[in-house]
Amino acid sequence: MSTKKIIQVDEKVPGKLLVPLSLQHTFAMFGASVLVPIIFGIDPSIVLLMNGISTLLFILITKGKAPAYLGSSFAFIGPTSIIIANQGFQYAQGAFVVLGIIGCLLALFVRRVGTKWIDVVLPPAAMGAVVALIGLELAGNTVQGGSIGANLMTDTAASQDFIVFFITLGVAILGSVLFKGFLSTIPILISIVVGYLSAIAFGMVDFTPVLETSLFTMPHFQWAKFDLNAILTMLPVLLVLTSEHIGHQVVTSNVIGRDLMKEPGLHRSLFADYFASALSGLIGGVPTTTYGENIGVMAITRVYSVRVIAGAAIFSICMAFVGPLAALISTIPGNVIGGVTFLLYGMIGTSGLRLLVESKVDYSKSKNLILTSIVFVAGLSGLTVNFAGIELKGMILASVVGIILSVAFYLFDKAGWMNESAEE
Repeated sequence: MSTKKIIQVDEKVPGKLLVPLSLQHTFAMFGASVLVPIIFGIDPSIVLLMNGISTLLFILITKGKAPAYLGSSFAFIGPTSIIIANQGFQYAQGAFVVLGIIGCLLALFVRRVGTKWIDVVLPPAAMGAVVALIGLELAGNTVQGGSIGANLMTDTAASQDFIVFFITLGVAILGSVLFKGFLSTIPILISIVVGYLSAIAFGMVDFTPVLETSLFTMPHFQWAKFDLNAILTMLPVLLVLTSEHIGHQVVTSNVIGRDLMKEPGLHRSLFADYFASALSGLIGGVPTTTYGENIGVMAITRVYSVRVIAGAAIFSICMAFVGPLAALISTIPGNVIGGVTFLLYGMIGTSGLRLLVESKVDYSKSKNLILTSIVFVAGLSGLTVNFAGIELKGMILASVVGIILSVAFYLFDKAGWMNESAEE
C-alpha cells in the first residue's frame, strides 16, 4: 500500500499548500476550458468567470462532498455550431438554459426513483469501459496537436518540441513516485513549471499577449434569446451530458474511495451540473461539465479536498477580471500541456479498468464480454454517427451503444431468452 498521505474531501488543507494545489487544478483545466469559447467566437473571460462560479455552486449544492471542477463542455459543440450559423450565439444560450432546466427536472426524478436503474442501463461491464474511454479517447490530444496538446505528429515538429514534451512528462512521472513531503502533493504543478521554463529556454514562448493585454478586463455579458428550433436542436445533448456526468461521478468515486452516487447523491451532483449550465447560458457563457483533467490531478496527488477545488475556482474568477493572469497561462505551449495530460488521461483510463476489476466482472459470461468489447470498439474505432444535428463519437457513442445493449440484455434476461439463463 502507498504511504503517501491522502487528504480527503472534507479535510482542511494547510495554508502553505492551498495555493499551489489550487494552481495545479487551474493549469489542468485552462487549455480545454478556454478552447470552447474560442471555437464559438465569444469572450473567454465570461467562460472563465462562469466556470469558477459554477464550480463554487456545485460544491455548495453537493454539500461539499463531491470534489469536481466544472469547465466548458465539449458535448455541445456540434448543435451549438449549427445554431450559431443559423441564428446566432444568443439563441444557443437560450437552448442551454432550457436544456439545463430539463436536466434539473431529471435530477429531481432521479432523487425520487434512486440510482438502481444505473446497473440496468450501464452495468459494471459497460460502465468500466465507458469510464476508461473518458481518458483513452483523449489520449490522442496529447501528441496530435491542437490548442490543448503537443504538435509531435506534425511535419513541422522539431527536436525541441519532443525535448520539452518529455521533460514535462518525465518530471510528472518521477515527481509522482519520488517526491516526498510537500513536493509530493504538487508534482503536476512542478512539471508544468519545469516544462514552461524549458520552453522559454528554447525560445518557444511569446510574451506579447501578456504585454498587450489590459490590466483589468470586464467579461462580456449578454442575455439569452429563445427559439423553439434552437431548443429542439440542442435537446439530444441531454443524454450525452447525463452519461458523461455519471461516468465522471463513478470514476471520481473510485479515485477518492467514496460512493458519490449515494452521498451526496447523483441527484444533487446532476442538479448542480445542469443548474450551472443554465445559469452560465443565461448571461453569456457556455454549458459546464465536471472535468476529467481535474479528476486525473486528484488521482495522482491523492488530494481530494473541496477547498482546493474551490481555490481553483477563485483563481478562475480572478483570471476573468485580471487580463495578464489569463494571458500568462495562455502562453504555456501545447508541448507542456501535452506532457502533463499524457499522464492525467492515462490515470483516468486506468480508473475504468480498476472499476472492472473491483466489480469482479465475470468475463466467462458472454453478455459481459460483449458489452465491454463493443463499448471499447465503439469508442476507439473512430466511428461517427450523426443524429438530430449532433455527432455521436468516442465516449459519447460508446455510452449510447452501451445503454442500448445493456437494456436489451436486461430485457432478454427477464424474458428468459438468454442462453446463459437457460444453462443456469
